[in-house]
Amino acid sequence: MTYPRVTLGGVPIVLHAGAPVQSYEPMGGASVVRLHGGAAVKLRHWRRTAISISGSGWMNPGLDGLDYDSALELRCTHPQSVTSASNVITLAGTPRPDVAPWGLALIGDQWQPTPCVVVAGVATLTAVTGATLYQVCWMPVFQVFCERPPTGLDAGAGFYSWTITAEEV
Repeated sequence: MTYPRVTLGGVPIVLHAGAPVQSYEPMGGASVVRLHGGAAVKLRHWRRTAISISGSGWMNPGLDGLDYDSALELRCTHPQSVTSASNVITLAGTPRPDVAPWGLALIGDQWQPTPCVVVAGVATLTAVTGATLYQVCWMPVFQVFCERPPTGLDAGAGFYSWTITAEEV
């Protein structure tokens, strides 16, 4: 099986450009307001994800020709997941169309694979006898805005370095 690649704007980042190091950071517009009597209430206006991907390898990732003035599709390989006591779980993001989400069931202290079907953002995992928790995992796809990635070259070592910093649209 070929492992899926990080892809930005339809351009895959090949292993020769370096194994991608990926991280997600939540972004959001939220305020905590106080009611009469001092009770706190959190008001959430919006929620998105900031994504950082970097690597270093023997070649540039080849992303200079993309249209950075438009939203780009970013397919990541760093999985997201939701854990629940129920085997029916709503995903907290959009899975890549080329990689099916997968399910796990916690039996004792071991996670075991269990079949998973996703319809309209809701995963139904096959119930497993003795399972106390279920987890659905997926590789996400985002629509993002980003700038052309900064790159570097260490000519002495023969390595290129690059970083993609993106924000979900």
